[in-house]
Amino acid sequence: MPDRRAIVAGLLATAVFPATTEGAGLKKAISGIVPFKASPFPYRGRLPDGSAPFLDVDASGRHGHTSPRGGIYWEDETYSDRSTLLAVPKGFDPARPAVIIVFFHGNGATLQRDVVGRQRVVAQVAASGLNAVLVAPQFARDAQDSSAGNFWTPGFFSGFMAEAAQGLARLTGAGAAKFEAMPVVLAAYSGGYNPAASILRNGDIGTRLLGVILLDAVFDEADIFADWIARHRKRFFVSAYGKSSASGNAEIRRLLAGKGIQASADPPRALEAGTIALLASDAAHDSFVTKAFVNNPLQWLLGRLHGFAR
Repeated sequence: MPDRRAIVAGLLATAVFPATTEGAGLKKAISGIVPFKASPFPYRGRLPDGSAPFLDVDASGRHGHTSPRGGIYWEDETYSDRSTLLAVPKGFDPARPAVIIVFFHGNGATLQRDVVGRQRVVAQVAASGLNAVLVAPQFARDAQDSSAGNFWTPGFFSGFMAEAAQGLARLTGAGAAKFEAMPVVLAAYSGGYNPAASILRNGDIGTRLLGVILLDAVFDEADIFADWIARHRKRFFVSAYGKSSASGNAEIRRLLAGKGIQASADPPRALEAGTIALLASDAAHDSFVTKAFVNNPLQWLLGRLHGFAR
C-alpha cells in the first residue's frame, strides 16, 4: 500500500503555498508522492495479447495475477498503489523553456525507497542542471513484475500526463497549460521497458516526446524500440546496458542495421535530434541507475540535453 505519510506530505505540499510564480525560480526544491486517478494500477483489463484477464485468480473474492516467474501476486498487495512521485528542483522556472522527465522504475521497487533513495533519481534530475520536473508512477509494488497495467491501453498515458500537469501546477503555482505543452523525455530502468514500449507503440504523447533513455532495460520488445527509432529520426534514443540486457540491445542494433540505421557505441556529446546510441557497460544491474558507463548516468545524459538550462 502507499506510504501514507508521504501521501499526506504530498497533499500538503500541493494544497498550501504555491512554490513560485511565473518568471521567478523555485526558492526551494519541493516534491510529493500523491495518489492519481489515472494510475497504472489497479488494472482490471486483459493481457496485451488478449489471451486472458490480467487478474486471473479469484480466491473467495481476493483477486490475483499469476506471475510468469511463478506464484501469485495479489491485487490488494501489489496492484493497488495509485502513487505518483512529483518533484521540482530548486530554481525551476516555469517561464523558461522546460521539460518533463518521466521515469519508470524497475522490478521490486517502491517510489520512496528506491526511486528517491537507492536510485537517487530526484537528485540526478536536480543535478543535471535542466529546467525540468520529474514524474514517476508506481507500477507493481515491490514485485518481480514488469506489467504496464493501464498503460497498455492506448490513450491512457495521455490522461496520466494531463493529471500530472494538474499536480505540477499545484506544486509550483504555474498554470497547468504550461505543463500540458512541455516536451517530455521518457526514461526507464530494467522492467520499466514494458510500459515504455507500450507508450511508444501507442504514440500517446506524440510530438511532445523528445527522446528515450533506457538503463539496462531491453529485456523484450526490441522490435518496438527499433521501429520507433526508425520512424522518429528527429528524436533521440540512448540505451545503456550491462550483461542483463545485452542480447536485447544487440537485437535493436541488428534490426536498425537492417533498416540502414547505424547506432553509435560511444557516449553522446549531446542529446539531440537523430542521436542513437547503444552503450555497453560492465556495471551490475542492481546499481545501474547510479553506476553504469559513468556514475549517475541519468544525470550525465540529461546534462547533455541542450536548450533547457535552469
